Amino acid sequence: MKPKEFDKTRDFDGDADVLKVLGHPVRLKIVAGLCAKECNVKHIWECLGLPQATVSQHLALLKNKGIIEGRRDGVEVHYSVVHPLAKKIISILL
Repeated sequence: MKPKEFDKTRDFDGDADVLKVLGHPVRLKIVAGLCAKECNVKHIWECLGLPQATVSQHLALLKNKGIIEGRRDGVEVHYSVVHPLAKKIISILL
């Protein structure tokens, strides 16, 4: 079945939110890294060479938008990508 050229009934709000969040280069790097391997915040900021506070702010936004989830392991939280569109975007970019 051929898609309609313009589908006024299709709701792209959720997709647009994901694209907006991934529109920042640091968040794209974080999501790309987390698509490859589940990591804790310390590993992420060490790999990216960014301050811990900066990485934590980006992680909080990604988590609030449902793109990543954190899994507690003792005192550490390990993050992974859970949003299918985010995973698809990263696979296309890489």
